[in-house]
Amino acid sequence: MSQVIVIGSGIGSLASALRLRAKGHAVKVIEASAQVGGKLGVLHSKGYRWDTGPSLFTMPHFVDELFELFGEKPRESFNYQKQSTVCNYFWEDGTRFSSSANLETFCLEASKTFKEPKEKIADYLAKSALKYDLTASLFLEKSLHKLSTFTSTKAAKAVLHMGALDISNTLNGVNEASFSNPKLIQFFNRFATYNGSSPYKTPGIMSMIPTLEMQFGTFYPKGGMRNIVESLQQLGERNGIEFHFNEKASSIDYTNQKITGVTTEYQSYIADIVVSGIDAYYTYTSLLPKLKAPKKTLEQEKSSSAIIFYWGIKKPFPALDLHNIFFTEDYEKEFDAIFKEKKLSSDPTVYLNISSKADSTDAPEGCENWFVMINVPTNNGQDWEQIVTQARSEVIQKLNRNLNVYLKELIETEDVLDPIKIEVKTSSHQGSLYGSASNSKFSAFLRHPNFSNQIKGLYFCGGSVHPGGGIPLCLKSGQIVADLIADA
Repeated sequence: MSQVIVIGSGIGSLASALRLRAKGHAVKVIEASAQVGGKLGVLHSKGYRWDTGPSLFTMPHFVDELFELFGEKPRESFNYQKQSTVCNYFWEDGTRFSSSANLETFCLEASKTFKEPKEKIADYLAKSALKYDLTASLFLEKSLHKLSTFTSTKAAKAVLHMGALDISNTLNGVNEASFSNPKLIQFFNRFATYNGSSPYKTPGIMSMIPTLEMQFGTFYPKGGMRNIVESLQQLGERNGIEFHFNEKASSIDYTNQKITGVTTEYQSYIADIVVSGIDAYYTYTSLLPKLKAPKKTLEQEKSSSAIIFYWGIKKPFPALDLHNIFFTEDYEKEFDAIFKEKKLSSDPTVYLNISSKADSTDAPEGCENWFVMINVPTNNGQDWEQIVTQARSEVIQKLNRNLNVYLKELIETEDVLDPIKIEVKTSSHQGSLYGSASNSKFSAFLRHPNFSNQIKGLYFCGGSVHPGGGIPLCLKSGQIVADLIADA
């Protein structure tokens, strides 16, 4: 039985810790803050409750698997409900589209709204599912930095269907070749934002992302997104994982290129294995300052960041659902602003999440808790105070136009998160939401691996390493780490 220390307690760290504990290792989790969760935080104000980070929950079976490892029935500790509507979409010309969770219904209603043949939409989604089926076992479940991954029969099958993966095209290119309606193209381009990338640069293989919604569905966890990590913490505590809170790691210790433990601000721990679940950039600069860092990997283009407004709204809006999108009129211009000009778009797309639609206790009666997010560049020294002020004004104007409302009179409480605060709170380099962007066909291979080539016993999980950011991928990073350690 090895002594394992996991640094950080984001969802990738929790998945690593639980999987390693299930394999019989002694596991300690070292967390700098007072609670688990990483970006999956929570905020309370004047009777309102907001999940402060990720708001979309897909692939819940990845969470269920962690309970099942210990012989527990997931529904006894963690529950969720499937959403019948995935998201409501709004365009400035008054077009509205409600995306159904039923595949047949989606194709029929999208055909009517966007005047595209139903068969073309169904064919696009079938190709999306094929891409996922061909690549999921490679990109999501295995290390891309081990030769054995590419000598399997599944890898050979993917290679044989390489042309169907659209790796040499962009997501926008695939969508423009598939549809003529610019709104439907924009609808499917939006899925690039699921990993903080640009649809005009990210490879066409990313058109497999809609499968996560269309084929597997979207869900809302009972108790909110925060309950995902709290339930996993409780699972770990029931099964012998030690959690050390308010204790910041100060170094990862090694001798003769082999892990010996972790030193925190209070004490030193002996360990055979260390899993860093914090941002890879900070792992090297803060915890391994004497180790030669993989400069090319760490200096890759970062994903987008965000400005998020948490508003308590004194009125219900029947036209809105749990997830809502208000599109910009010029999508390409918005992504150019984010990735080329490193500035706020003059007409940002607005994502609006209202968890009180799924759980009425998240807001006072007759009110709604609005989580209002726009994509922005990472922190490169911009004047964020001025940008937040500008963003607030433009977001309110956009929502006023689309909802025919005077929003300023309805906001009774407010908080805000920007790239600087994201970096301070979560140690995500430059406030990046997903680590590196996926803006080239080589991005997946350039992400930091889940293991160290320099130090035996050192591993990495979480959104800044393979396979990437977002709840499902972070959970998979935990599985990859546990499998690598088992095979070591």
